[in-house]
Amino acid sequence: MAADLAKLHPGLKGEASLLVGDEHTAPRVGSGAVRVLATPVMINLFEAAALAAIESLLPPGHQSLGTVLNVRHIAATPVGMRVVASATVEKVDGRTVHFRVEARDERDVIGDGAHERMVVNVAKFDARVQQKLNRV
Repeated sequence: MAADLAKLHPGLKGEASLLVGDEHTAPRVGSGAVRVLATPVMINLFEAAALAAIESLLPPGHQSLGTVLNVRHIAATPVGMRVVASATVEKVDGRTVHFRVEARDERDVIGDGAHERMVVNVAKFDARVQQKLNRV
């Protein structure tokens, strides 16, 4: 597998963005009462940015799955502002890819942190999930 992941290396970058709408606010996603960008939506942007950085470089039949998130949401973003999240590969350790993530709106850094993704063989992963279902 390690040879299959040779295209992954520190410095790879990805981005994801959105224009904050009502559907992205804390009251709509159940994470608070203030009508600003919800933390779970910012986290989704971090994951999308990480996918943009590496997913096209993975071998056929493989994908990455988010396994660790350690983030801060440090500034509010109102409806109508654009948010851009970036993810930069810091380290590749076997099948684990470590990212530094940051999100900005049109005025401020609104969040940052660390994210890890594990590269998996989709067929093998799906088989393990089905085994889990069958044990119930």
